Amino acid sequence: MSINENRSSASVFNRAAKKKASSPFSLRLSEDERALLRQRAGKRSLGDYIRSCLFGDAAKPSKRRTPRDRDIEYAKALAGLGRSELATNMATIANAAAVGALPVTPDLTEALNAACRDIRDMRDALIKSLGVKAK
Repeated sequence: MSINENRSSASVFNRAAKKKASSPFSLRLSEDERALLRQRAGKRSLGDYIRSCLFGDAAKPSKRRTPRDRDIEYAKALAGLGRSELATNMATIANAAAVGALPVTPDLTEALNAACRDIRDMRDALIKSLGVKAK
C-alpha cells in the first residue's frame, strides 16, 4: 500500500470517526415560559413540541419508550432490595460473626431466617423477571 493510499483510507476513517451524535441545545426559560410551553405541548414532550414549532412538518418526533412488563418487574425487585437494607444488615452480622461477637439467640435465629426468606423472595422475583431457570 502506498503512502497516498494509506493517507486516503486514514482520511475516510477520520471523517467517519469525527461524525458525532447531535448535541442538545440548551435554552433558559422562566418558570412562566416553561409552564406556557407545557400547556401548549399537551401530551407531547417539550422537545417534540418545540421541534414542531421550529421545523413544522419537517420535524421528526422523538421515539418514546414505554416500559415493558419485564422492566417494571426489575424496578420492583430493585426497589425492594434498596428498601430492605439487607446488604448492610448481613454485612454487620458477618462482621460480628467474624470477630466472635455474635451471641446466638432465638431472636437472632428468627431474624436471620427472615433475612434469608427476603433474599430468596428477591432472588425469585429477579429470576422470574429475567425469564431464566433457577439452578
